[in-house]
Amino acid sequence: MDDPSAPDPHPPERSGSSVPFDRAAILLGLFIIAVVLLLGQIHTPGPATSGAGAAPTTTVPGTPRTTVPAATTTTTTVPTKPKANVPVLVANASGVAGAAATITNELQVAGWTVQAPINATANVATSSVYYVAGQKAAAAAVAATLHLPASAVLPYTTAAPVSTIGTAEVLVVVAPDLASSSTTTTAP
Repeated sequence: MDDPSAPDPHPPERSGSSVPFDRAAILLGLFIIAVVLLLGQIHTPGPATSGAGAAPTTTVPGTPRTTVPAATTTTTTVPTKPKANVPVLVANASGVAGAAATITNELQVAGWTVQAPINATANVATSSVYYVAGQKAAAAAVAATLHLPASAVLPYTTAAPVSTIGTAEVLVVVAPDLASSSTTTTAP
């Protein structure tokens, strides 16, 4: 009978001696695959940007990739209507009889679509050209037709000396400065 404490002259082959090497090889392979995939994520070309406004991006391994675009300024050019398609209302705030009718006639001769002139609810010292949203360019052109300065062009508010502008998109408020430069013939 054999002594159980005696060393075995032929130890059985251990298949477990290669297990640590196999695990290390698998882990090394997974690490290489992860690095390749991560580098593929980092170096994937993004949308092309140009100019000084392009924002630099930083990618930190192990974090989701986020690109924040640089702030941009967008200018929207709204096409202006032809002057024949912009309804213009003239209000007499000058105290001079017929001033609004005279200015209405001048604008009509210049190609503007004009509405019947009205009297303002109060007299004012200087003429103004008011415009509704989107009609600033048309109002500036009306002011230029009447030889008024650019400072006379204002956005329309309820502070304008008229009760309503109806369907008009541009309102000309005639003051003594504009009334005296035109010939008055009829009222209002």
